Amino acid sequence: MNRTLGVTLVAATAISIGCAQIPSAGTVAAAGPVSALRFARLVNGDGAVVNDAVVVIAGERIVSVGRGDGAIPAGATVTDLRAYSAIPGMVDVHTHMTYYWDHAPGSRPFGAGNTRRTPVELATVAMENARLTLETGVTTVRDLGASNYVDVMMRDRINRGEAVGPRMFVSGYGMSKPRAPVAPMAAAGSGAGAGAGGGGRAGGAPAVPTTPAWMRGQITDIAQFDGAVKAQVDSGADVIKVYGSRGTGADTSTTQTFTYEEMKAVVDAAHKYGKRIAIHSYGAPGGRDAVRAGTNTLEHAIELDDATLALMAKQGTIYVPTIDHNRYYADFHTDYGYTDDQVRGLNQYRAKNLETARRALKAGVKLAMGSDAVHMMFGQNTRELGLYVQAGMTPLQALGAATINGAEVLGMTDRIGRVAPGYFADIVAVQGDPRSDVEAVLKGVKWVMKGGKVVVDRR
Repeated sequence: MNRTLGVTLVAATAISIGCAQIPSAGTVAAAGPVSALRFARLVNGDGAVVNDAVVVIAGERIVSVGRGDGAIPAGATVTDLRAYSAIPGMVDVHTHMTYYWDHAPGSRPFGAGNTRRTPVELATVAMENARLTLETGVTTVRDLGASNYVDVMMRDRINRGEAVGPRMFVSGYGMSKPRAPVAPMAAAGSGAGAGAGGGGRAGGAPAVPTTPAWMRGQITDIAQFDGAVKAQVDSGADVIKVYGSRGTGADTSTTQTFTYEEMKAVVDAAHKYGKRIAIHSYGAPGGRDAVRAGTNTLEHAIELDDATLALMAKQGTIYVPTIDHNRYYADFHTDYGYTDDQVRGLNQYRAKNLETARRALKAGVKLAMGSDAVHMMFGQNTRELGLYVQAGMTPLQALGAATINGAEVLGMTDRIGRVAPGYFADIVAVQGDPRSDVEAVLKGVKWVMKGGKVVVDRR
């Protein structure tokens, strides 16, 4: 029997993503060749399951979702994936895609040697990070912090079809308070971030010397926030990133760098220009002020008090704990040159991070999957989900954090995060049943489609 999966569709609109216009879900006409994908089952993150699933695709969109032979249109090209379960393409809402390290002898991932590349060169070599991300089943990312707008270059190259990678939402320079007086031009470093809390991890080539520091996110006065946010928006940013505390790499300090008033000013500026905002805060005081200020997402924070968690649940602030990234730094401590004491600090912070996520879940706070991937962590983007299960989620809830909640973070709930009519054909085939085993998602990815095109095939 042909039973379609009922989905409420919304009127077609469009949002701007760089140079591209991405229409919302609506009735999709089968223009051009039609293909049908067959799976043992389709599992969406809200618990909706279709056994013997058939997903019909035209172009980059899903036309219908049905069951059995009767759901296959006449003349459709059929791909038999009945050895696998289908899940939606996942969303990693915290990456640093432009942080690339070539392992040159004598260099470190955050070493100055990486500055030999121009922004264009970095945007090219960092596509390796994009490829590894797709292999984990992540088809969309929110990239939070890059210098010289290398992230914008990567996003636009992918959108134009010049490179293969996940759909990227980017922030340009993150807003931070410098530790020392700001030089006339951006400090050169490695990776591509403006530096967590002003740490100076700028990447690529130095910025144009005449660029004011506040246009590169280096904020010394509350009055600069409006102009700094507008500078990022005008340069192509989809989202605004703020470093509200110290803390990055082996530095697990939680010192707050922006006051509540300053956070409120930058949140108001972001929303004034129609952008969502993510605030990085390693500690509880900064996390509390970020939530009070109205941030859309809170990144990393530990030891949040009950009142802050209750406010997050009430106003819909999404928590992105990025628990696993400190495991990554501990695992690769030799490459980074971190000491045993620093590794112990990373492990201690990770334990507090996990406990905070556990308390957040009990308080009804929504979590979204963010890896905080840099350098060698690409290809490990989804390991965070295993920690969400440790924190108390079911495997199905963890899948929801990586799909439905990720789409909500981006304001794309009617375009991505589900396998349903009108949505982008972002579909992942996994070995096993993701409803009962999170390892099916973490280790079982066999095949990935993004926007109707197969980008990974490991069958």
